[in-house]
Amino acid sequence: MSVVPPCRVLVVDDSAVVRQILSEILASDPGIEVVGTAADPLLARDKIKRLAPDVITLDVEMPRMDGLAFLENLMRLHPLPVVMISSLTERGADTTLQALALGAVDFVSKPKLDVSRGLQAYADEIIEKVKAAARSRVRALVRVPVAPKLTLAPQAPAASRSSQFRTTDRLIALGASAGGTEALRVVLEGLPADAPAVVMTQHLPATFSGAFAERLDRHSAMAVREASDGEAVLPGHAYLPPGGRHLRVIRDGARWRCRVDDGPAVNRHKPAVDVLFQSVALSAGANAIGVILTGMGDDGARGLLQLRQAGAPTLVQDEATSVVWGMPGAAMKLGAADETVPLEKIAERLLALARV
Repeated sequence: MSVVPPCRVLVVDDSAVVRQILSEILASDPGIEVVGTAADPLLARDKIKRLAPDVITLDVEMPRMDGLAFLENLMRLHPLPVVMISSLTERGADTTLQALALGAVDFVSKPKLDVSRGLQAYADEIIEKVKAAARSRVRALVRVPVAPKLTLAPQAPAASRSSQFRTTDRLIALGASAGGTEALRVVLEGLPADAPAVVMTQHLPATFSGAFAERLDRHSAMAVREASDGEAVLPGHAYLPPGGRHLRVIRDGARWRCRVDDGPAVNRHKPAVDVLFQSVALSAGANAIGVILTGMGDDGARGLLQLRQAGAPTLVQDEATSVVWGMPGAAMKLGAADETVPLEKIAERLLALARV
């Protein structure tokens, strides 16, 4: 049996303390070899050419060259899997989402205080995400102009349907993790303003959800928002759980409502895709459509199986277009998916299924 060589990692951070801690954490795993460190992007550029790393960990805010500018150049000219090291702040959230849009595979949150102890607490997550990044698919960055957000006309179909909500309406449930911030954007960009209601869960830290909802709203003809506990689920709207909370869908007579709660983590995640999918299976059954997008691990696989068993069509993003085919692959292995669909075709397929 052939031995898999360890993935080669370059640690890029302007803090000598962070470089040392990250290097020690990563080197503690036999599947990882830290081949070098760099204090800024210009040094990193030279070491990438010389050391040929498989993965880079990259701080966002650094001297001599902004981390985002460096990442954009890297993904355009020499694409490599990148795990961002980001601060848990509102500004850090927006910067991290920009980094993910530029092609970073995933990110690890860096605590504002006591960085040494904080990073040690994330050791297992850091190792897991770096190893997943080594197996990920990255593509050269191609700049695409952003289309302006579409607005509803006063007599738009979505408005009339919202006031006459029917139990026969479709409900689309989406789940994603690593690579999912961009995958969700692509799907929502392909849905019209009067599309069926969408509920979705993306693995994100609590401080990131507001910025992520705003970003999706800018890119979608639908109205994208953080869900409020008890609010009605309406066509033409897409709902994300607020930071660090689970999102469920409950039936209230002839309509669905959001249920937001602070229950325990499921599959190590809060919000968890399984929590959302299982609630949709119970509340919407065959009126739902379930989709698992790119992501690490297996969260959502069992929930998607429950959706399929309830009569809902179920899809997973195909391996070729997934950044990490962990969650979709787990769902396929469990027999939870009716079909695999390339990312760019998922919105079209959802609309076709919604018309059935």
